[in-house]
Amino acid sequence: MSLDTPMDAEALRQALSDNDREPEGPARNARAERLFAQIEQLGDTSLVIDGLDHLMQVYNYSSEADKMFVPFARLLRMWDDRPEDFGRRQVHSLFWMFKWVSSGMVDQPHIPLASIEKWQAEMEHRYRLAGHSERAVRQGEMRIARHVGDLERAQRAYDAWQAADRDDKSDCHACELRTQGSWQAQCGDDEGALVTWRPVLEGEFTCAHEPHAVLAASLLPLLRLGRAEEARAHHLRGYRLARSKESMRSAVARHVEFCALTGNEARGLEILAERPSYFTDTGEPSSLLSYLEVTALLTDRLTALGHGDTSMTGPGGWAWAVRELAVHARTEARAIAARFDARNGNTYFSEQSAERMDRAPLLDRLPLGVRSVRPVPAPREAPAAASGAAGAGAGAGAGEDLAGLLTEARRLSEAQHPHATDAWAAVAEAAGREGTELAVLERAEIDEHRGMAPATPPAEAIGLFTSAAGLYEAAGEPGRAASALARAAYCVSLDGRPAEALEAVQEPCDRALALHAEGRSTARQTGRALLCRVRILNDMIGGMQVREAVEAAVTSLEEAVHGLLGFAEPEQAEPGVGVVIGEALGYLGDITAFRGDAPGAAELYTRAADAYVRAGRPWFAVEPESQLAGVSRHLGDLETAERASRSALEHAAPFAAPGGRARLHLRLVETLADAGKLGEAADHALEAAHWADEAGEGAGNGAYARHRLGGFLLQLGRADEAAAVLESVLPDLTRQDHGDGMIVQTLWWLGDCCTALGEPREAAEHWLKAADIARGWPEQRDHAMLANLAGQALFRAQLNPQAELAYRRAGDLWRDLGDVHALVRTLRVRAWIAVREGQAGIGAARELMAAAATECESALAASADADACAALRAELADTYRQTGDLIASSCGGEPGDDDTDGSARAAYEEAVALVLRAVTVFEEAGEEYTDLRTGAQLMASWLHASLGDASAAVALARGVLATYEGSGDGPADETAESRCAEARAVLTEVAGG
Repeated sequence: MSLDTPMDAEALRQALSDNDREPEGPARNARAERLFAQIEQLGDTSLVIDGLDHLMQVYNYSSEADKMFVPFARLLRMWDDRPEDFGRRQVHSLFWMFKWVSSGMVDQPHIPLASIEKWQAEMEHRYRLAGHSERAVRQGEMRIARHVGDLERAQRAYDAWQAADRDDKSDCHACELRTQGSWQAQCGDDEGALVTWRPVLEGEFTCAHEPHAVLAASLLPLLRLGRAEEARAHHLRGYRLARSKESMRSAVARHVEFCALTGNEARGLEILAERPSYFTDTGEPSSLLSYLEVTALLTDRLTALGHGDTSMTGPGGWAWAVRELAVHARTEARAIAARFDARNGNTYFSEQSAERMDRAPLLDRLPLGVRSVRPVPAPREAPAAASGAAGAGAGAGAGEDLAGLLTEARRLSEAQHPHATDAWAAVAEAAGREGTELAVLERAEIDEHRGMAPATPPAEAIGLFTSAAGLYEAAGEPGRAASALARAAYCVSLDGRPAEALEAVQEPCDRALALHAEGRSTARQTGRALLCRVRILNDMIGGMQVREAVEAAVTSLEEAVHGLLGFAEPEQAEPGVGVVIGEALGYLGDITAFRGDAPGAAELYTRAADAYVRAGRPWFAVEPESQLAGVSRHLGDLETAERASRSALEHAAPFAAPGGRARLHLRLVETLADAGKLGEAADHALEAAHWADEAGEGAGNGAYARHRLGGFLLQLGRADEAAAVLESVLPDLTRQDHGDGMIVQTLWWLGDCCTALGEPREAAEHWLKAADIARGWPEQRDHAMLANLAGQALFRAQLNPQAELAYRRAGDLWRDLGDVHALVRTLRVRAWIAVREGQAGIGAARELMAAAATECESALAASADADACAALRAELADTYRQTGDLIASSCGGEPGDDDTDGSARAAYEEAVALVLRAVTVFEEAGEEYTDLRTGAQLMASWLHASLGDASAAVALARGVLATYEGSGDGPADETAESRCAEARAVLTEVAGG
């Protein structure tokens, strides 16, 4: 019905109730105003009171809190003029709202402090006259005192609040605990605050806005106490709850602040962009100030990190440069704080506001698990092991001499350190800046390391290595020259010309061996040349399509590797040769794996990693350790797989690029998941997601890591965190890049999360989306299961027509799959939907129950398997039981004096006959279904009692007791205890009757 259509009083009351359930915001407020306009036209005083009450409610929980004072003033005048017009509920609501108005005035700087104190005194007076506890009064006084910075008065009011008795005008337990903990945190007792908040955080006390606000309030105390993981969980859980509540701007501000202080600035920007109206809604200046403060904090932080020119959605929904919004937010915040100070007569607000806007980060980074990529890569601190190399360029400009840079570069080169190329780049930069002419050898080393840099294209690297070879020759280093030429040949292979590369590498290899024999090339230099030939042979295999050619190439590779090992192993005492041996053993591992010998491959990968570690170059061990982890996992040796994955991650951590770290964490994730170590798997999935985002791979490995993280969190019982993580995955998932299976599984898990969180409508939406994807799969069981789950969720959400359609869809699929049990259950649920208000009715419900029974009977007739028949009999029995229950519960009354036409008695008699039939069939199904049988017996016993047949009721109840207590051992489990207790209740009821 349109709100513009005239309604009677009953329809208007229903419309007020419906509007109360709508989401907070201007739309709900506008509907309330239009409804009240109609209410005033009717002239129903009680309805006017309800309409004003509703206006107060919606204004208070919105961005227009400043509007609530007018309807409250009118309500109060009506109460003073004619208190008899107010019902008990309306009186309670009026006095309840006094709390919102009196202390709530502090949020409006245009209201004088004297007026606020006057209203607070008025509340105290009226509460005393009405006989209410002063608990709510003292809590309001505390709020006023905290607001103006009178902390001594606030403490006195707090103590008086706690000493006063609770009554029905006290805030709910959850809200009281939030305020108590907030005061403790303000007084410096973070630990005490978290103890106070625990019952709210654990769900013992909740309300419409709790634990939303407590989760937000707990973020900084947790960070200050070093409990970062809990803070992360509270952010994920809390923001998901608060983001849809328009009145929770202050709570959302705390989440933005948390992001700004934990290295999650991009996440903070995303939150700000979700609701631009928060920048301009002026109905509650205090929460607007809070929002502007954290905006200034966040945008100043981003500007300091070099992201000031980044565009973001800001006030008015327009695009703002981060640095511009930083200035705007700080200016506006100062102006609002000044208004409060002017009203309060001090500078407390300005001081507190400035402190908040200038807070320093508490953590450099705290991975959250939800995707949030920095606008541009943030500066990364150089690992301690390579601080000299990583900082060489900057150091030279600050006065570090070229000789020192050369010494460091040679030290790192000798150690084959991953940062040697950076060190030589620093040498070249410093020499160019100073105009220093480098020696021939130094120029050769610079060219060689430029060629080795990962970012150098192969075509450019060929020229650099060739140049280096010439310079090495000129410097009297023929062994290094041969090695450089071999590297140039390998780059020819990387440039897509493996056959040409194989021909080109032969000469430098032959030359290196000859030089070694003459003592003019070290084993390390010669080994590196021979290793280039092995690499080229390995690359050639990748482009081959014919199996025979691949086999021949693998044989050639194997011969070359053995030849290399034959040369290198006797020389392994020479520094650096261990790296050659390690890489050669890795190739042998690959060959062995290719030939199907997984245990042999695992042994070779182990030897390769050991060779690198013994040589003092553990960073090279990452590749064979990763290979070992994969092979061991394939073999079911999870212990070795886990150990190898951990070693790879440890050895790579100081040097690996973000993308490499993400992949290593993911490898460990899979092994830990296989081993059932879900908590640790979740930790590494979180790290993988973070590093993938840092690498710009958020939609690839990052999405997969978040997908896995969400699944782990769900399995660990952390559905609220899982939901936040999985919701952030969905936008990145595409069928082309991730496949239908991953999308369906993510949606499936999200449905499970929403179910655990009491959000059936949302669960149904996720499951229906997944079902639509699975509709096209060859195997339809997942499709059927998802449709069934959607039906369950829609049923719980009271969305009856939609639930009927989902169950019908599931039933058709179960029939096609031949799953009689699942089909029968969909028919029975559809019958229950049919008798809900506004649905098809009892006739349709009976037909559906009859169809369920027919399906069972047909399947029984066609089955010869004893176990299958027993299960089908139990299904049939439960269909009879539910049919009886449905008939009895739908008849609109009970047998007795009010049953004037006898319809209730007839329904109960039919029902009890069906339930007794169920008891018989349960008995035929066997002892496995004893608990189901006794449940049906008790239902029949109650029905007999309602029909006045005491003897039948008693006999059935005693039969249940005999089933469980006849042996003398007593009930054996919880179900048995429950059945016996209910049987005794029947006996007591019948005896009392």
